[in-house]
Amino acid sequence: MRDEAERMRVRGRLLSLAQRLEWVNRSIGAVIAWLALAMVLVTFLVVVLRYAFDAGSIALQESVTYMHAMLFMLGAAFTLQQNGHVRVDILYQRFSRRGRAWVDLLGTLFLLMPVAVFLLLSSWDYVAESWAVLEGSREAGGIPGVWLLKTLILLMPFLLLVQGLIWVLRNGLFLAGVEAALDGPSGRTESTVDG
Repeated sequence: MRDEAERMRVRGRLLSLAQRLEWVNRSIGAVIAWLALAMVLVTFLVVVLRYAFDAGSIALQESVTYMHAMLFMLGAAFTLQQNGHVRVDILYQRFSRRGRAWVDLLGTLFLLMPVAVFLLLSSWDYVAESWAVLEGSREAGGIPGVWLLKTLILLMPFLLLVQGLIWVLRNGLFLAGVEAALDGPSGRTESTVDG
């Protein structure tokens, strides 16, 4: 009895950890989503300034590039969390809930996580060199924070690893008998039929 209670306590803590990590990716995604609107407004402003007032701003134009990079690179983990990524699920949709959990667990461990680790390791020196010189824009009047922009190259795989850890926890717990582990954004049970 005591062993079972301890196992349930550990499983509860792991599920709680997954939920807290999901909150991080969900919060980042909610904030980053506003960049799409900001990009449209700034682009509109750039066009109005150029054609109506014959004025331009390199920094304003570069800010659209920065926002675009942030939107996609910081939003990738959120998109993954919300099941908004591209998936070829010809077989996946026919699997039972347990079969899908195995596919998600193994795919995360053997595809998502290794690729994210590779991106982190292979980009580290590139980003570090940019930080070392506090790299700025090559354009006069541009944004001096290219080093911050390049930091996104490290943040994206880090957030993908966080989402991968969430999937490993949720799918592992489900396969260990915790039915509620797949309820929530990363559980993806809402869009599939249980088998």
